Amino acid sequence: MMVMKLAVDSYCWHRQFGDWYPEIQHDPGVRLSAWDVIARARALGLAGISLEACYMPPLDPPTTARLRETLEEAGLEPVWAWGHPSGLASGAKPEAVQDLVAHIAIAKAIGARVMRICCGGRRTRPAHWPEHKARLIPLLKEIVGPAGEAGVVLAIENHIDFLADELVALLQEVRSPWLGVCLDTVNNLRLLEDPMVVVAKLAPYTRATHLKDCVAWRGNPRDFAFWPSVPLGQGIIDIPEVLRLLGVAGYSGLLAIEIDYLHPQWPGEDAAIEQSVQYLKGLLASTDFRS
Repeated sequence: MMVMKLAVDSYCWHRQFGDWYPEIQHDPGVRLSAWDVIARARALGLAGISLEACYMPPLDPPTTARLRETLEEAGLEPVWAWGHPSGLASGAKPEAVQDLVAHIAIAKAIGARVMRICCGGRRTRPAHWPEHKARLIPLLKEIVGPAGEAGVVLAIENHIDFLADELVALLQEVRSPWLGVCLDTVNNLRLLEDPMVVVAKLAPYTRATHLKDCVAWRGNPRDFAFWPSVPLGQGIIDIPEVLRLLGVAGYSGLLAIEIDYLHPQWPGEDAAIEQSVQYLKGLLASTDFRS
């Protein structure tokens, strides 16, 4: 029987990959490689990992083959993640389709059945939804064909660029089994949407996840830093209800823990990830979320 599987997204270590939010984060003084984070996921006893393409080494055929072999040896199911930070730029960057399609082939080569994609971000979201939708629909219809040929499902992240109903409208317009959602449990809070309403609307379309928790901190609720990440179970997101809704929807993919801006009170990403893993393991051991 298929069940939800514990995983981590390599974006948790974005600072260690040399990528941080300069206004609110700093250089940790440590660098990690793709091979390092795969080893960490294996050491945590996880079943999967979502790999951010932007942090990967140059993916020539030998490196891609090594990546697949390393994942298989570690027993990690991969999700390939394309498009950080703005992907298709909310439809204003149609030339990015070529790169997206090239990454579908990479996803297949490493053994990923799902590829998370970004259609845009908080800085590219147009003011008017009809314009936003009209730009994206032709691009999405263009990419589902190559995805189907490769057998790779594309999962659009709610990346602070869509309200839940807008993302559902895109999926219903394209109507392809090769297009779904990468459900981020926090991002729509930054658009001031109730996160549990968002989960309920997007769960039936979910093919990948970014399982995040957060707290309200300081400043403007529309600012990214107002909602810093905390370990799962320590914030305001009802994680058990998220899992219940996913289970009712029949989701059987990765539960990928993600940290974006870690609350400064927490000592570091590794401790927050380990605490999140233990929390999820406890939840999954105590409750059947499959129905």
